[in-house]
Amino acid sequence: MCVLSSRLLLSVSVLSLAVAAPALAQQADPAATLDEVIVTAARTQLPRSAMPSTVEVIGEAEIAQQTALGSSAVETVATLIPSFSPTRQKLSGAGETLRGRSPLFLVDGVPQSTPLRDDSRDGFTIDPFFIDRVEVIFGSNAIQGVGATGGVVNYVTAAPPAEGAGPSGRVQALTTFDDSVFGDSVGGKLAGIVGQDFGRFDLTAGAAYEARGVYYDGADRRVGVDGAQGDLQDSVSWSIFGKAGVDLTADRRLELMVNHFELEGDGDYMVLAGDRDIGLPTTSVRGDAPGVQPSNDVSSAALSYTDSNVLGGTLRAQLFAHDYSGVFGGGTFGTFQDASIAPIGTLFDQSANNSEKLGFKLDWQGDIAPLPGLSALVGLDALRDTTWQGLILTGRDWVPETRYESLAPFMQLNQRLFDGRLNLSGGLRYETVTLIVDDFQTLASYNGGQQVAGGEPGFEELLANVGATFEVVPGLKAYGSFAQGFSMADVGRVLRGIDQPGQDVDTFLDISPVITDNYEVGLEFTRGDFDASIAAFRSETDKGARLVLVNGVFEVAREATEIEGVEVSARYAFNDTLRLGGAYASLEGRSDTDDDGEVDRDLDGANISPDRLILWAETDVTDALSLRLQAGRYFEREFEGQPAENDFEGYDLVDAVAVWRAGFGDVSLGVQNLLDEDYISYNSDTTRAGDDLSYFAGRGRTVTLGVTRRF
Repeated sequence: MCVLSSRLLLSVSVLSLAVAAPALAQQADPAATLDEVIVTAARTQLPRSAMPSTVEVIGEAEIAQQTALGSSAVETVATLIPSFSPTRQKLSGAGETLRGRSPLFLVDGVPQSTPLRDDSRDGFTIDPFFIDRVEVIFGSNAIQGVGATGGVVNYVTAAPPAEGAGPSGRVQALTTFDDSVFGDSVGGKLAGIVGQDFGRFDLTAGAAYEARGVYYDGADRRVGVDGAQGDLQDSVSWSIFGKAGVDLTADRRLELMVNHFELEGDGDYMVLAGDRDIGLPTTSVRGDAPGVQPSNDVSSAALSYTDSNVLGGTLRAQLFAHDYSGVFGGGTFGTFQDASIAPIGTLFDQSANNSEKLGFKLDWQGDIAPLPGLSALVGLDALRDTTWQGLILTGRDWVPETRYESLAPFMQLNQRLFDGRLNLSGGLRYETVTLIVDDFQTLASYNGGQQVAGGEPGFEELLANVGATFEVVPGLKAYGSFAQGFSMADVGRVLRGIDQPGQDVDTFLDISPVITDNYEVGLEFTRGDFDASIAAFRSETDKGARLVLVNGVFEVAREATEIEGVEVSARYAFNDTLRLGGAYASLEGRSDTDDDGEVDRDLDGANISPDRLILWAETDVTDALSLRLQAGRYFEREFEGQPAENDFEGYDLVDAVAVWRAGFGDVSLGVQNLLDEDYISYNSDTTRAGDDLSYFAGRGRTVTLGVTRRF
């Protein structure tokens, strides 16, 4: 724990400076009170002050600010949360972690992630225009089921229209372009949403369309397109969203949410290799990209029922479905070669990952009358996830159809003591899981192709959590917690990589679950217009799932991993017009690569984020004009036990947003990478030594001009 202690000391020093100069923060809205926010992703109707973990709520105003920079929903999270990895600015978010582990993405509680074959496309399943707030729960937990080893990112969609109000909504038009290279850098977006309350019935509907231009780096070179994993630049997306609700009685409500999102590359550019040795990044040249273009095609639906008067508590039920298909770019990759189809080195193919989910969540929460201050949450979750990955041009199976079936009863207790100054919580979740895989054959590149016997292995895990919060003095809260997370180790990667004969699914231990233990302690302080927090955490697992690059393809290494770190944030509002703030995170992660029971090598950039400092300032120049300036410092890092070529040099990014509230609407001007920093993206700089095709630069200075009108 010496590393954690030194980083904690550094963070305390940073926090002390913030208190002395009260100028740091992470919440943009000085009127926001976290205690009044019910975090739906936590599934408990508790005030923020009673939750023994780090929680961040990104509100509608903050989302609007970040999307005024042309940012995606996941980039908004990455910009504001320092322990979230820098985004790759690509369609794939592989290597983007929260506290060094994969988060579970949700839309109104519906899981978007694909843990059975984690292709890291779950950040792009809904347009940010339809998101009212983002709830981020830090650290491993199992309250939402499989996948949240790093935490939970829940996109909460547009709320129902105000009761009795007429039609209301907003429309938006944006254009984005590189500040010095127009032409093919120009992109645009149109979006609208409208809702009305009809009495007992209310309806909300919206649509969004976006065409993205080509990205340019700080030296005005085209950024290389990622033709294999998929890219955001040179792409088109459209989305439709709807929500309908009916108040059956004063206590009972039925609500339906539907969301469909599609994004597809245009294929107008091809990648041109850079040169890592001289620092020349990968770029793009005009040309028709071969094959079917990378895409995301996502549909989600949830039918929710709430009854606030059942046995003195609230009953909630949700039935959900999720259908996802992600196409990846093609190539003559070694993994795809098969001499029985075409001469080695000539076979062009590409894959598509598919996941179909169906499940329900049922829970009841209420007070336990005989014991004052005691409340309980009890429930039952069920999930069926069918996932497979095929090679779409030759009709081969890369990942066999794998069905995940789980049933998980759970119980959570919370005890309020001393007029709410002390809150004790604890809970259990019992996961019963069955994996169903038929007999299959791996690709020829895996040692000639292996026949693997199918099976139905089952797993049972009892997951626990316990925590406490205590109001030391008015405004100062201390908390501590232990929580376990549960996920699968990217079963698809593991199964497709079998290259030894005589294997069967029932006894193949590498598909066993990943169980993470998360320990956290923290302090939160609020007094007047100043608030600050500090948290220290440690996450460990005996059999993790580290991504390892093998022949150009990431596979899974089942190794023990340990991650520890600290996070600091603070905010101060000098007056009604000036707010300053910031946040800092420092993480360290190691893995046991030789299976001797001791961690011996640093996690690389595909598995952990860099240390980062965020600073921001906001001012209301007039009632009609507001400005925001934000800066992020990504600190340099060396990875012990990794190639020196993967060392991270670090970089600084500055963004600015101005909003003029005119009579016809809000006019926004956002400038991303204001200083036109020329840099290599974190993932490219730290994970692919010797790969000149994936040496991607980050986006240079980019301007977004928009108009939003509310009615």
